[in-house]
Amino acid sequence: MSGPVVAGVDGSERSLAAAGWAAREALDRAVPLLLLHASPPLPPRVSPVPGADAWENVGEQMIRQTATDLAGRHPGLEVTGRHVSAPADEALLTAARSAGLMVVGTRGWGGFDGLAVGSVALRVATAADCPVVTVPERRAGAAPGADKAPGANEAAEEAGGAGEAGGAGVADETGEEAGEEAGEVVAALDAHGRVAETADFAFRAALAREARLRVVHAWALPAAAPSAWMIGVLEEDRAMWEDQEGQAVSDALRPWRTRYPQVDVLPDVVLLNPAQALVRSSARALLLVVGRRTAERVAERHLGPVAHAVLHHARCPVAVVPHPQPKKTPNSA
Repeated sequence: MSGPVVAGVDGSERSLAAAGWAAREALDRAVPLLLLHASPPLPPRVSPVPGADAWENVGEQMIRQTATDLAGRHPGLEVTGRHVSAPADEALLTAARSAGLMVVGTRGWGGFDGLAVGSVALRVATAADCPVVTVPERRAGAAPGADKAPGANEAAEEAGGAGEAGGAGVADETGEEAGEEAGEVVAALDAHGRVAETADFAFRAALAREARLRVVHAWALPAAAPSAWMIGVLEEDRAMWEDQEGQAVSDALRPWRTRYPQVDVLPDVVLLNPAQALVRSSARALLLVVGRRTAERVAERHLGPVAHAVLHHARCPVAVVPHPQPKKTPNSA
């Protein structure tokens, strides 16, 4: 929590929405905001020196204007901008080593219509050392406050309009209107696995937003469940299995409920595919929090199928929180 909030910015509408979200998060955490723009240097044989300098100046001017705009909209926020000549994913992963949080748009200028998550956002969410929040494009019919960060109501009142860097300013992506429902923070929890990092991030996020925390624990029937001969047994035992799963969630959450008594927690134990349950819950969520196993070597880090599906289909910002892999025991496979 002590490191800066870093936002990747390339001038696209999605990245400017992410920068606005990151600014409110940094202000709430009382940490600086670093805006990072990166682009690989042009090959000398393709572009002469004046052309390469102009290419770099465009990025520097955009990042300065975005920083100035955000600082004006958020008094008290320390904002700095930096342009680096490097591939965007490499620059962001380097910055993540000392960051408390990384925020990126789901896509930048690249990609094509229908692409939900760009390659840079996907790589950063997969391999960053710190938690990563991906901020999607505001969709028609999206949940009220679906892009809300801490202090979003105040920010919306202060901002007179919306626009882009190089125009009227950083877009206000909250899309909230007076009287709309505030929404909730949703956290994915495997009560039988490691929950510490994901739970702590989710409880802090809910507390900062004064929102309810919905903890989704999706469970499955035994592998033999589709067999016809088990139907009677399933009808008899399903309630018992649900009670067992509910108790596991309650036990896993107990330390954080004690640590954050102000947070209203709603355990949501569902018999459903985890990715489907989370995407469904994201419809009215302010933020969806999922965990990701990490590894010492960047090349060995990867997203699980649930986190991957959520990043591509959730209707709200998604926080991917890294946590250590469980240690193998001598008897483990």
